[in-house]
Amino acid sequence: MTRSQRLDPLLRVVQQRQDAAARDVAERDRALAEQEARLDALRRYAEEYSAAPPESTTIAPAVLANRLAFRAKLETAVAQQSRIVDSSRQHCDVERTRLMLASRDTKVLEQLAGSYRAEESRAVEQRAQRELDDLGARRARLASQENGSNE
Repeated sequence: MTRSQRLDPLLRVVQQRQDAAARDVAERDRALAEQEARLDALRRYAEEYSAAPPESTTIAPAVLANRLAFRAKLETAVAQQSRIVDSSRQHCDVERTRLMLASRDTKVLEQLAGSYRAEESRAVEQRAQRELDDLGARRARLASQENGSNE
């Protein structure tokens, strides 16, 4: 078994690791998009709810208290969702880093396997050339021996 062939199983494992990291990045990106969409929806709802009622409307103190309490809950929900989005972004960054490292490992092994294959190919070509040279030298010797015996 050649050196390049011995690298093939390791290369497959590294490529599988890279594929898994790519799937994880895609999953984290999808989750981040969902969390950002929730945050945007919460912010829009909080903004709409925060709009003051027309000045001509009289609001009972109990209704006003409920409205203020609900706005506070909305603000808390927006803050919490913002933290979730930030955390999700950090997870995305971690997964992207893992993918970058896995890609680098794969590339290094592919280059190493490629150089091994090129070296093996050169060795085969050199062997074939030596055999041709030996064959040519034998023929030349035979031809010179035949010429020497014919004279």
